[in-house]
Amino acid sequence: MAKTGTLYLIPNTLGGESIEDIIPQTVQEDSKSLRHFMVENLKSARRLLRKMDRQFPIDDSLFIEMNKRSTEQDTMKALRWLIEGKNVGVISDAGCACVADPGADIVSLAHSQKIAVMPLVGPSSILLSLMGSGFSGQKFSFHGYLPKDRKERIQTLKSYEFVARRKGYTQIFMDTPYRNMNVLEDLLNELADHTQLCIASNITLHNQRVRSMSVLDWRENAYDLSKSPCVFLIG
Repeated sequence: MAKTGTLYLIPNTLGGESIEDIIPQTVQEDSKSLRHFMVENLKSARRLLRKMDRQFPIDDSLFIEMNKRSTEQDTMKALRWLIEGKNVGVISDAGCACVADPGADIVSLAHSQKIAVMPLVGPSSILLSLMGSGFSGQKFSFHGYLPKDRKERIQTLKSYEFVARRKGYTQIFMDTPYRNMNVLEDLLNELADHTQLCIASNITLHNQRVRSMSVLDWRENAYDLSKSPCVFLIG
C-alpha cells in the first residue's frame, strides 16, 4: 500500500513582521519543505512562507483557500493530495491553524483515513492571554466571536459572567477590532463592579498589553482598542 502524506498544521504570526522569536526554526524548516497548502488567506500564507524563506518557490506550490466560498470539492482535493503521498500544510490568517479559524474539516478527514496529523508549535493569542491574565488556567472555556446583535451580545456577556462567578471557569472570547470598543462599552456598562476582566491586545507585538482589573477599575482606566486585535477574559 502506498504511503500517505502528513497533514501539517502550520502556525502563522499574530501580525508582527519578525518570525524568528515567535516560530521555532524546526517549524520553519518543516513548513519550507512543503509545496501543497490549504490556507485561510492566500496573501497572508504567501507572506509567511516568504518570511521563512525569501526564495520560497511560491510559483511552484499549490494552494487551496479555506473561506466562505470554499466547497467540499476543495477539501476533497486536499485529501487526495494526502492519499497520493503528498505532505500538505494548513495555514490560518493568524495564530494557530484550526483554533478559532478554519481547517478542522481537513483534519477530521485526515483522521478518518488514518493519515498522520502534525500540529506545529506557534503563537496562540488565546493561551498567551490566559497565561497573562492571572485567571484560572485549570478551568476555562473559549467561546470564539461574540454575537453581532447588541442585545444578544449583552445577554451572552452576562451569561459568561454568571458561569465565571458560579463555577470558576475563566471565560475567553473575542471580536473583530472595529467592534472592540462596543464590546468594551457593554462590558463596563452591564457587568458587576467587582467582576474581574482581562483585556489582552496586540499579543506578541511591540505594543502588547495584558491588563487584569475589576470592571470598576476598568471604567476609570479604559483605553482605545479600536484598531487592536484583542482577547477578552472574564475571571
